[in-house]
Amino acid sequence: MQIRDLPFPDPGTPDVRSGLRFLVWLGRRQLGGQFASVVWGLLHFSSVMALPYGVGIAVQSVVERSGTGLAFAGGLIALAGVGIAAGDTMLHRTSVTNWITAAARTQQLLARRTAELGSTLTRRVAAGEVVAVSTGDVEKIGWFVEAVSRFLAAALTIVLVCVALLFYQPALGVLVALGVPVMALGVLPLLPRATRLADVQREKAGRATELAADTVAGLRVLRGIGGEDLFLDRYRRASQEVRRAAVRSARMWSLITALQVLLPGLLLMAVVWYGIGLVGEGRIDVGELVTVYSAVMLLTYPLRHFEEIAMAYSFSRPSARRAARVLALERATRGVPGAAGTVPAAGDLHDPATGLLAPDGRLTAVVCGDPDAAGRLAERLGGHPPEPEGLPSVLLGGVALDELPLETARTRVLVQDKDPVLLSGTLAELLDVPASRAVSAEAALAAAECGDVLDALAQASPDEDPATAPITERGRSLSGGQRQRLALARSLVADPDVLVLDEPTSAVDSHTEARIANGVRTLRKGRTTVVFTSSPLLLDRADRVVLVHGGVVEAVGTHRGLLRDEPRYRAVVTREPEDGNPPANGHVARKGEDRGSGTAEAARTAGVGTGIDIDIEETA
Repeated sequence: MQIRDLPFPDPGTPDVRSGLRFLVWLGRRQLGGQFASVVWGLLHFSSVMALPYGVGIAVQSVVERSGTGLAFAGGLIALAGVGIAAGDTMLHRTSVTNWITAAARTQQLLARRTAELGSTLTRRVAAGEVVAVSTGDVEKIGWFVEAVSRFLAAALTIVLVCVALLFYQPALGVLVALGVPVMALGVLPLLPRATRLADVQREKAGRATELAADTVAGLRVLRGIGGEDLFLDRYRRASQEVRRAAVRSARMWSLITALQVLLPGLLLMAVVWYGIGLVGEGRIDVGELVTVYSAVMLLTYPLRHFEEIAMAYSFSRPSARRAARVLALERATRGVPGAAGTVPAAGDLHDPATGLLAPDGRLTAVVCGDPDAAGRLAERLGGHPPEPEGLPSVLLGGVALDELPLETARTRVLVQDKDPVLLSGTLAELLDVPASRAVSAEAALAAAECGDVLDALAQASPDEDPATAPITERGRSLSGGQRQRLALARSLVADPDVLVLDEPTSAVDSHTEARIANGVRTLRKGRTTVVFTSSPLLLDRADRVVLVHGGVVEAVGTHRGLLRDEPRYRAVVTREPEDGNPPANGHVARKGEDRGSGTAEAARTAGVGTGIDIDIEETA
């Protein structure tokens, strides 16, 4: 696998029983790259270790005044230099390839699992943990996977050098063969504690990342309630805990590094002391002593990879454990192979858990007193099983959505939540979504009342073409109402069999909302549409209105009939208590409106528009 071939056509099914099993699975998925890295590593390390032999021959040739020997030594050193250059270049290339492919595979697996779980992911795992796994953790995982091959090459080289020294100079070779295992394993007793300290550091860093991500996500709300200082203090304490844990971990690794310097130094001293005695006795030549000394000195280079593999494993283990925990999450029910053929061409959308029925080809409005319950119900209608699991699946034409392949379920039912995300890019790219092609972008933009948005984008476009105008990440260059209407247009372009909209007009004025209601009703004629809303303007244009209270359907009818006959429905829609008396302040702001003023709500009730978008994010 080459980097140019990424992304993988199929990243595979990971072994997520534990973090270690996940790391082993990643390594096995790229055995070819690992083998290539080991081969090039052997060439590189062996060439490095060939230098002492050439130097020893050169020294002995000078002592013996042998020009032939000196020429041979020079050729050997030159050949070793070529091997070092070629081996190092290709080792670096294959190692980086192994690292990137392992990280890319992990990211693809995380992206696939995120798409499969949808919005239920952040209810089962903290959003900050997902961010930590998909950013810093994938780097640590990739580091360990690519470090394994270099460690194996270094270990094989050390074994070969020790065996070669035993044959080259048995007296000193025995000393080296006994000393090298001590150098390699001398730090082993310290590794468990170093690993525990690294785990603590990673866990504290992960919690700090989660806290930062969750704080940023709710920053506007924090500003609204004056909680910035409280969360700043919490993050400051978490950051200091990470710093203290990092210092403790660094102290232990510095001790390990010091031992990696001390032990080879002691072995060198022993080799020199014993070798000088052997030279004095005439048992070995000066060149042989120089060869053995140089070989022991250069052995510290491959030995460093023993420390690296220990560090890589220590830091990647908690990362792999977190990744395995996220990847182990599954849908409540897996798709059944071949079930796509059982999906009817049309049918009613029915939720047995609540009793909600959205007839085929009609516009159904759903009123919930609890906005959070409305969001969870909207997700259920899209085949996203909520927590807790175990509720019966939503049925489309009598077929359970949970039993369909994920791709089929998502194609048939599209859910637009109350806070849709606009990715960065141009307007044309934003509207380039999988669709039936029955609804043009122009028709969708018109139905969503995006005329003023197009004018604004045209002014920002170099060629005055709104389709090529850039839209910043999450649409932050637009107002809240403009973002909401563009997201609605994107959903209309997709033209799914069933479209579920959760508060699609909460940030627009009443005049615009009335036109959007008419546009959606006209464009979606003959298609099943479910709108979660408490706006009288949208409710009055629905074919069917359903009141959901306490998790079950309580009343079904038309907007005017329910307004007349159902006190609880009237309380939710008009913001009046069920006893019919108005609230003390005369107004309760609807979710999604400017909480600093009752103008928008009064305008909706009276049917008079304010002529402005209401951007709750900016007012908060």
